[in-house]
Amino acid sequence: MSNASGRFEREARVALDDGWGNLDEPAPRIVTTVQADKARSVISRNDSPDISFDRSINPYRGCEHGCTYCYARPTHAYLGLSPGLDFESRLFVKPDAARLLEAELGVKSYVCQPIALGTNTDPYQPLERKMQVTRRILEVLERWNHPLTVVTKSALVVRDIDILARMAARNQAKVAISVTTLDRRLARRMEPRAATPERRLEAIRALSSAGIPTGIMTAPIVPGLTDHETEAILEAGRAAGASIAGYVLLRLPMEISELFQEWLAAAVPERAGRVLALIRDIRGGQLNSAEFGLRQRGQGPYAELIARRFRLACTRLGLETARRPLDTTRFRRPLDSGDQMALFGD
Repeated sequence: MSNASGRFEREARVALDDGWGNLDEPAPRIVTTVQADKARSVISRNDSPDISFDRSINPYRGCEHGCTYCYARPTHAYLGLSPGLDFESRLFVKPDAARLLEAELGVKSYVCQPIALGTNTDPYQPLERKMQVTRRILEVLERWNHPLTVVTKSALVVRDIDILARMAARNQAKVAISVTTLDRRLARRMEPRAATPERRLEAIRALSSAGIPTGIMTAPIVPGLTDHETEAILEAGRAAGASIAGYVLLRLPMEISELFQEWLAAAVPERAGRVLALIRDIRGGQLNSAEFGLRQRGQGPYAELIARRFRLACTRLGLETARRPLDTTRFRRPLDSGDQMALFGD
């Protein structure tokens, strides 16, 4: 809703009435711009103990979906931009991602482990329909027999069922669809340009019907706003064919804290106080906790209640919560890479 300066900026933007009633005028139309991100590498590494992957690829910086709670928003501050409206309107694309990926996979010291797509910004956000960077990344991973996981809020993922199904047949691909709420009105306010809840469930149905292991992610769960839907979301996902489930509690790092509070006051003012009180309850009295082991699940009685409800619902519905490993043993340099020795195998 606003576009405050990032935390590294020396100056701050402040709306000021100059006496002419300018604050009463309609806000100017926001124009989306797209710039090339001239990255030198495309695989990002992490050593976090509370996530299931150690490497990921993000084809885009910024995200058109505009989810008010998105934990990736603070990354725009590193670009000298606002985590607010800039994050969803000033986008960066990595046009050379597939080429860079191929080069990194070809390094002799590379050790194969699943690559995660969608860990920061959505790889299937609307811009992907035109740019097709994610599609080209999948093509590279398929050629190299490299396993991958995908997390998205977009129904556009079904476009790539052909590649994902072939990889899934070799136990090298899994997809998770994030459904935050089944309430269309709330979803429109909270995730303004993401696919509707119905379209996401349709995507689960299409992916699972194609033999692709597909999960339903209740992420993030917003205490006091969406947590009461947990069982209903899992039931809808299971009915659509999901076989795996996961959840993450709302996180409000850095600038997101103020942005989310601003959104609550405007979108659901009657519930804002309770939501913030419950967030503090699961975050040790603060609005955010970055402590490993707790940042995804929270702490305290209310967080434990959510965890218990989630586990019981998954057990009742037959949804898996443990992560099954993907096959990394098939990883090979493609024959069309010019390496004649690849003909002889290991």
